[in-house]
Amino acid sequence: MPKDQLSPAATTRAVLQPIGLGRARITGGFWAPRQQRNAENAIPSGQDQLEAAGNLHNLRLAAGIGEGEAIGPVFADSDVYKWLEAVAWEYGRNPSEDLLRRQRELTAVVAAAQRDDGYLDSVVQLRDGDEGRYQKLVWSHEHYCAGHLIQAAVAQVRCTGDTALLDVAVKLADHLVATFGETADGKIRDVDGHPVIEMALVELYRETGTTAYLDLARWFVEARGRGIIADHGHEPTYFSDRRPVREATTVEGHAVRAVYLAAGATDVAVETGDTSLLDALKGQFAHMWATKTYVTGGLGARWDGEAFGDEYELPPDRAYAETCAAIGGIQWAHRMLLATNDPFYADAVERMLYNGFLAGVSLKGSEYFYVNPLQHRGNAHADNNSSPAHGRRGWFDCACCPPNIMRTLASLDGYLATTSEDAVQLHQYAESTITTDSTELHVETNYPWDGAIRITVAKTPSTPWALALRIPAWADGATVNGKPVDPGQYARVEQTWTPGDTVDLHLPLTARTVTAAPRVDAVRGCVALERGPLVYAVEQADHEANVDDLHLVDAPITAHHDPNLLDGVTVLTTQGRVDTPTEIKAIPYYAWANRGIGAMRVWLPRA
Repeated sequence: MPKDQLSPAATTRAVLQPIGLGRARITGGFWAPRQQRNAENAIPSGQDQLEAAGNLHNLRLAAGIGEGEAIGPVFADSDVYKWLEAVAWEYGRNPSEDLLRRQRELTAVVAAAQRDDGYLDSVVQLRDGDEGRYQKLVWSHEHYCAGHLIQAAVAQVRCTGDTALLDVAVKLADHLVATFGETADGKIRDVDGHPVIEMALVELYRETGTTAYLDLARWFVEARGRGIIADHGHEPTYFSDRRPVREATTVEGHAVRAVYLAAGATDVAVETGDTSLLDALKGQFAHMWATKTYVTGGLGARWDGEAFGDEYELPPDRAYAETCAAIGGIQWAHRMLLATNDPFYADAVERMLYNGFLAGVSLKGSEYFYVNPLQHRGNAHADNNSSPAHGRRGWFDCACCPPNIMRTLASLDGYLATTSEDAVQLHQYAESTITTDSTELHVETNYPWDGAIRITVAKTPSTPWALALRIPAWADGATVNGKPVDPGQYARVEQTWTPGDTVDLHLPLTARTVTAAPRVDAVRGCVALERGPLVYAVEQADHEANVDDLHLVDAPITAHHDPNLLDGVTVLTTQGRVDTPTEIKAIPYYAWANRGIGAMRVWLPRA
């Protein structure tokens, strides 16, 4: 039998404690069909794609099974591990013998590929042998692959009770502890060019209690910005290595690397009680959110280096906004929420989830976008493998995003709620059941299409406790049990409860226009449409007039739900013009390019 399932961030020293996947369950509404398609379509097809791309072939060769040479990029193992993590979380949601069989078969191959001293990286083993270990750590992704293996192992033991992959992870982590650190201790003073190992080692520490893993995670965080990568002859900005983490004031360089590092540093700060490091991360997140984040929650303005740009450098048509960066942003924001109980971070998770992340996967769940621009021109040329001009694709040459999406959807339940000593907090609203040691809550809602959310207390202790409900910053006019509450705060209802008690939260979903900061030159004079947590886009499929030429006029915005369009969406309509007046129809941004590829834009110039 599996242990009590935990969420992607387990029991911590943070202010808030996560509620595990076995206890927070999405039961219907907006997210349930997406999780179902992830389970039924994406995860099985993902294994097929990993087979076709050669990722599984590499691990088999390293395990001594078959003949041939390594195929694909040096980080090929990492996509296998993200897929294994998705399988584990999905098993935690809905146990099945098929998932267990897939997990165990592949775990056995991974275990056989591991070297006796704990080292494991199939591509390096096959191409460079033992003498090639850690010789090109700036680019080799050896720690990056190890991090994803560890994350998969932790998910697997929590959701299935199987320890086979955890045994591999512990052996690999022990090898890293023995190998990396200060040269005065006879170790290698080096860092991987792609962070993720930091998050993984802290989570392994939480699972096993081995403090050496936390110590190494802290060492990797503190080693950043100390000249290591520059000493290898590389410009450090791309690798988030220009300044020490606790001295940085913003995020920079490769967007995924930057937010993965920040998430891992947050874990380290929480578990070590390092308030100065946490304060630095608060400042970095705030600066990122104010000056380097798209209205969709997308992160990364530059195709060159898949990187953050300068302050307010947010061009909609050239936005890179990699799906993995949104996922990393969600992971960082969630950890900041646990550390601070600040609803600002829950708002950030919501914006990234519904827009920057969800746009990366098709409605049927098995086609993807690597890049998520906020404008796509009608005759755009597909000049790159990851270009959205191809339309949604089943896989990529660099396939980091698809299995990352799979593991995020499979573990999504863990983002809904948390607990503290005297309260249960609801952060993300979905049709769900939330269970703690002493309480059980049933959440009924058709959010984000409807702002009515009813929470029914099904189980409660006889002593008072508080239910804390996030009121999004956009929710002017929100009420709890008919009484006004302030947006951007948690509304607390504290009392002695009895089974059957209900709390009714109402979030007004009035359509609104928003503008960017004045220094975002690319969209000056433009507005975007939003309703609730959703950012909207206009798509060529809904217009006879050329979307590239549309302008918005001052006119009322109406909303109506169309159950037959794009799986059922609330559509916004208003007035615009090209040469003559025309109706503008806007759909949720996440749903674009599900009817073929064509012109699309989020920011609309005013007429």
